[in-house]
Amino acid sequence: MEVYGYVRVSSMDQNEDRQVNALRDAAVPEKNIFMDKQSGKNFDRPGYKRMQESLKEGDLLYILSIDRLGRNYEEIQKQWRILTKETGIDICVLDMPLLDTRNGKDLMGTFIADLVLQILSFVAQSERENIRRRQSEGIAAAKAKGVRFGRPEKEVPDDFGRIVRKWEQKKQPLEETLKQCNMSKTTFYRRLREYRLVQKHSKSSSKKCTF
Repeated sequence: MEVYGYVRVSSMDQNEDRQVNALRDAAVPEKNIFMDKQSGKNFDRPGYKRMQESLKEGDLLYILSIDRLGRNYEEIQKQWRILTKETGIDICVLDMPLLDTRNGKDLMGTFIADLVLQILSFVAQSERENIRRRQSEGIAAAKAKGVRFGRPEKEVPDDFGRIVRKWEQKKQPLEETLKQCNMSKTTFYRRLREYRLVQKHSKSSSKKCTF
C-alpha cells in the first residue's frame, strides 16, 4: 500500500504550505504529494491526472479538506466514486474525520459518509459561486468609480488625422504610419475605425445644424 497526498490552491500566488505541512504530519512521502495551482471548477488538472495514474487498489489518499479536491458539486461526487469504487483506494479528509473511508464500512457508516460528502460538496460549490459573484460585483463597482482594467489604451496622437491622410494618399508606407502613431497594426486599424466613426458623426451633426 502506498500513501498519497493531494494539494490544490486556486492561483500561482496562493500559499500551499498549510496543506503540505498537514500531509507531512500524516506521514505522506514527499514524492507522493501531488499539487495543482488552478481553479477547482473541474478536474482537468495536470497534478491530479498524474496522481490518478499513480494510484492503485488499496492505496490511501490524504487531502486537507474537500474543497481542495474540487469546487464542483457533481464532479466531486463523481471523482470520489471513481477513486473509491473503481480504483479501489481509501480517502481521508483530514479536517473532517467522518470522511475517512477506512472507518465505518458498514451500511450506516457508508450512509453517513455519503451524506457528509454531499453537504461539503454543496458548500464547496456554493463558496466558489459566491467568490465569483463577489469578484464580479467588485469589478463592476470599481468600473463605476472609473477604475480601468487591462492594458491602458494607446493614446491617439494629436495629428492622427494628418498621419492617416498621408497614409491614405499613399504618401508614406504603413510601417512609417505605425511608427509615427506608436501603435501595432491591430491597434492602428481599431483606432482608425473609431476615428472614421467620429468623423462621420461630426459631418452628420454639422449638416443637421445647417439653417
